[in-house]
Amino acid sequence: MAKKFTSLFKKGSPSDEADYMELDLASVESSGSGGPATMYVKIATINEIRDTPRIKDEVYNGNIVIVDIGRLKMDKITYERVVKDLRDVANDINGDIIGLGDQKYIIITPMSVKVSREKIGA
Repeated sequence: MAKKFTSLFKKGSPSDEADYMELDLASVESSGSGGPATMYVKIATINEIRDTPRIKDEVYNGNIVIVDIGRLKMDKITYERVVKDLRDVANDINGDIIGLGDQKYIIITPMSVKVSREKIGA
């Protein structure tokens, strides 16, 4: 098997179809630990202020939520209100909140989960 890895790093070496393996993602997804998870990473999009209660509920239930707030950037008042609501939730439960991607995304975490501010790599 080490032979296959070394052939991947040789410059100009033609790749052989035998060097690759098909992944059956269905089997990976269904081979969970046997029980439900205690925490989930949820994805959400906020289009208006009334979308925030569901996101807040997910965080209060102990889940991590990644929120796309890019559509709110056009309405500064709604944007600031939503961010304040989400920040209040994070503070209320001793969680964490951080903006990503020119503040297009927000990650909100429940208690005992913190988001590192250090980037990995360059």
